[in-house]
This record gives sequence, C-alpha cells and structure tokens, in this order.
Amino acid sequence: MTAAEFSALLALATATSFTPGPNTTLSTALAANFGLRRAMHFVWAVPVGWTLLLTLCALGVGSAVTALPGLYMAILLTGPTYLVWLAWRLAGSRSLAHAQPASLPVTFLRGIGLQFLNIKAWMLALSIVAGWIAGHPDAWLRYGLVLPVMVFFAFTSNLTYAMVGSLLRGWLAGPIVEGRPTGQRLVVFNRLMALALIGTAGWMLASGLPP
Repeated sequence: MTAAEFSALLALATATSFTPGPNTTLSTALAANFGLRRAMHFVWAVPVGWTLLLTLCALGVGSAVTALPGLYMAILLTGPTYLVWLAWRLAGSRSLAHAQPASLPVTFLRGIGLQFLNIKAWMLALSIVAGWIAGHPDAWLRYGLVLPVMVFFAFTSNLTYAMVGSLLRGWLAGPIVEGRPTGQRLVVFNRLMALALIGTAGWMLASGLPP
C-alpha cells in the first residue's frame, strides 16, 4: 500500500468516525445517563462489530447485501426502526436518579448487532474493500493494515464522545433546587439526543433508498 493510499484511508476513517452518527450519539447518551463505565460496553462493541462487518465484506459475503434486494431492504428498514425505538426510550429518561440501563437497553451484543443493521456501514465497508483491498495481489496484507486503522478510529471516536457525555453528567443533573439536583437539563439533553437519533434514522433511510 502506497503512502498516498494510506493517507486517503486515514482521511476517510477520520471523516466517517468522528462525524456525528448513531454510534457516537449513543456513546454520548449512554455515558451522560449511566456513566463512562456503563457506556464502555457499547464503545467496545462498535470496533468488534466493525471487525466482523469488514471481514465479511472482505470475504465477499457483504456483496450479498447489494445483490439481494430483499436483504438490502430488510437491513435498510430494520436499522432506522431500531434507532427510533431507542430514541423513544431515551426521551423517556427524566433524571439521573431514574435512569436505569433498562431505559436504554444497548448491551454489548446489541451494540455489535447495530453495526449490521446500519446499511451505510455495509456500504462503507464494501467501499473500503473495493478501494483498498480487493483486486490487489497482496489483498490480505492490505486487509491486515486496513482493519486495525478502522478499528482504532471506531474505538477512539466513540470513546471521545463517551468521555464528553461523562464530563457533562454532573452538569446535566442540575440545576440544584433546595439542595437536590432536578435533572431538568438531562431531560432536555436526552430529548435532543433522541431527536439526533431520529434524524440519523431518517438520513440512513433516505440515503439508502435505491435511486
């Protein structure tokens, strides 16, 4: 892999990982509501899911997503539907005192599964395979270079967003009334995050529809 190719891969990884999306939004919301330790389950799930997704695409399995219209539409519709459901659950979390993991049930395994329900993630993985891996005599060596880069950026970006959510946790508990945190800011924050998830779901659906 040439230096130009590797630089282009780094630029793509940075742009796709650090811009707001379903993963970064959930990482922020989980850390803000339940703390960084709880959010780490999801933060780790993202790179694990991406490893599986990119590997499947490198093996040619990902091509079935575009080749089978029924499978493509199933992923396209299921992903946004799941995000809207999570948004509804998140909007109902009213205070840190009442925020329980069950109110936003994103476990490690569900976090992995979410990567497979994102049709844009499939398209990105297929694009990476087509642009940097497939058709080259050293394809598997390239895979060994590309995968760590994408995993690193997937983990780092979500950890960064989760840390931001964790740092906001104390402020979101306020304002303080009669010596007790009201959690009013958290209500607004959760509803904004819910709207972000709904917006992301709409973008995934609209941009994934065949022309």
